[in-house]
Amino acid sequence: MNAPTTFPTPTDRETIAALFDLPFTELVFRAAEVHRAHHDPARVQRATLLSIKTGGCAEDCGYCSQSTFAESGLKASRLMDVDAVLAAAAEAKAAGSERFCMGAAWREPKDRDMAAIEAMVTGVKALGLETCMTLGMLTDEQADRLAGAGLDYYNHNLDTSPEYYGEVISTRTYADRLETLARVRRAGINTCCGGIVGMGETRADRVGFLHALATLPEPPESVPINALVPVAGTVLGDMLADTPLAKIDDIEFVRTVAVARILMPRSIVRLSAGRESMSDMTQALCFLAGANSIFTGDRLLTTGNAGGDADAALFARLGLNADTIQTTAGAAG
Repeated sequence: MNAPTTFPTPTDRETIAALFDLPFTELVFRAAEVHRAHHDPARVQRATLLSIKTGGCAEDCGYCSQSTFAESGLKASRLMDVDAVLAAAAEAKAAGSERFCMGAAWREPKDRDMAAIEAMVTGVKALGLETCMTLGMLTDEQADRLAGAGLDYYNHNLDTSPEYYGEVISTRTYADRLETLARVRRAGINTCCGGIVGMGETRADRVGFLHALATLPEPPESVPINALVPVAGTVLGDMLADTPLAKIDDIEFVRTVAVARILMPRSIVRLSAGRESMSDMTQALCFLAGANSIFTGDRLLTTGNAGGDADAALFARLGLNADTIQTTAGAAG
C-alpha cells in the first residue's frame, strides 16, 4: 500500500473557507485520505445516548425541547435510578454499542446528585463500555469527581460559531463553554465537543465553528456533528417551519463532516442528531468523508433516531465493521 498523503492542518479561517469551497468530490477525496492515514476506514464505532434526566433545563438554547423556555409539551423528569441506567447500558452493549453516553438536562449538576452520577460512571465502565457524560457546566471539584470515577469523555458542545452563538443561546456565554472544557481537561478527562448545523447559520459560521474546535488548546478527541432536528415549540424549530430553506442540505452537511475530518485528523467524528432523516447514500458519503462513529438506537435524548436494525442493515450493505480493510496507520487517534 502506498504511504498515505498528508496535508498540513489549517489553522486560519481563510484556509478553512477555501476547503469548503473546493469541488465536492475533491474535498471528500482529501478528507478520505486524511481519514485513512489515521483510522481504519472500515470501522465505525457505535454509541448509545441515554437521557438520564429529561426536561426542566433553565437554559434557553433555541434548538432544545428540554428548555423551560420551549413550548414543546415535554414534561420534566427526575434523575434516573442508577440500576435503571446500568440496565440500559447492558442492553446497549448487547446490541453492539461500544460507548454509552449519559445526558442530563441541567444548567449544571448539583453536588447532591454527584454520588449517583459517579455510581453510573463506575457501573457502566464495569460493563466494558466507554463512558461519556453531558451535565452542563462543572466546577473544578465536580470535574475531579468525574475523573475519579473513571469517566472517559465529557461532552460539552460549542454549538456554533462565536459570532452566531448569540442567535441561539443567551443564558450561557461562549466563554462559559470554553471554561467548562478547560476544567474537564485539567481533570484529565477526554473532551467530546462539537455542535449543530442547519440552525440558520451561514457557511461562514460553519467555518467559524470548525475553526473554534480545531484551535482549542487540544482538539476534542470526539467531535459530534449534529444536523438540527426541528422540534415544534422551540425557537429554531418554529423558525425552520416558517423558513424551510434555512435547513442545511445533504451536500453541505457532508462538506462539514469532510472539513472537520481534515481539521481534526485524529478525532472521532460522530454523526449525531438528524441522521434519521438522512438517506443511506448521504450517510455513506459521510463515512467516506471521515465520519467514524454514530449514535445507534431508537432515540437521542428526546428525538427519534434511525434505530439499531436500520443501522445494522446499512453497515452490512456498506461492508463496515467487517474487518476487511486495514491501513498502514494502525489504531485510531
